[in-house]
Amino acid sequence: MAKVLHSFKITGFGSYLPPKIQTSKELSELINKSEDWIINRTGVLERRISEFDVDKMGAIAAKEAIGSKDKPDLIINASGVPKQTIPDTSIFIQKELGFSKIPSFSVHSTCLSFLTAIKIASSFLKTGLYNKILIVSSDRGSRGRNFNEPESAALLGDASAAIYLENSNNKSGLINFSMNTFPEGANLTEVRGGGTNLHPQDDITNIDDNLFSMNGPRVYRMARQKVYDLIKQDLRKNKLNSDDINLLIPHQASGIAVKAYSKYGGFSSKKVVDIIDKTGNCVAASIPLALVTAFKQNKINDGDILYLIGTGAGLSIASCLIKY
Repeated sequence: MAKVLHSFKITGFGSYLPPKIQTSKELSELINKSEDWIINRTGVLERRISEFDVDKMGAIAAKEAIGSKDKPDLIINASGVPKQTIPDTSIFIQKELGFSKIPSFSVHSTCLSFLTAIKIASSFLKTGLYNKILIVSSDRGSRGRNFNEPESAALLGDASAAIYLENSNNKSGLINFSMNTFPEGANLTEVRGGGTNLHPQDDITNIDDNLFSMNGPRVYRMARQKVYDLIKQDLRKNKLNSDDINLLIPHQASGIAVKAYSKYGGFSSKKVVDIIDKTGNCVAASIPLALVTAFKQNKINDGDILYLIGTGAGLSIASCLIKY
């Protein structure tokens, strides 16, 4: 049986789905594609569009995760796109929460930010430096949609999710963390502007440079075998098989990508958390939103082994095995 590497307990779950729904029929008029085309290519029936920015969205999810518990010792923002370049988005989330003097920073690995944040948080908890850590993922993907790239524009939606982790002496916590990066895929998923490259004052910078760009079919072809290899590696390393996994919680990259875990990955479709039809791809909030949704639907029980896995721009792939 797999052993827990870093002990912790997730004692709080929170999420925020904006009330405004944009159906694929409504979106079809903006991207000049039919509703059927959107659904067939992305698997998304509807996505949420937020009137709030990422800090307020994140704070709403965080408040639910904290509940009546003590303030966290540390806040980690694990999102894909910041509120602004400087200061860090975690500062704005803490401000929205009404807190002060709590250390806070961001972990950024695009759609995998939540997984890397769990690894970092579990390491902090193991040292005893912090005992209560809040992880918040909040993304407003709709703000980066490029309607001249209809497939990627049809994927994105807005959401936030948060978890509250505490030190634990029981047998729950992180079993394994894995991550691989393949920089040959760096130009397949981009927001080219916003940094030192393609500065707003550069003559060559245009509006599209500040919008999301992705070659989805190439990303999928590049990632598929690498993801399956990672699954086999993780299971073998931890002496597990697919039947030992109670829930597989993937990044909601696309309808095809999510369904591939059961079609090709060896997992029963009943074990794969699939919410993309109602949310779209919510960037880094995608995995934690699926996790929190599963918890709220009473699909997670004490002792369950959860397998969180996904891909991110780069191209990177990562996974966390957690015993709840």
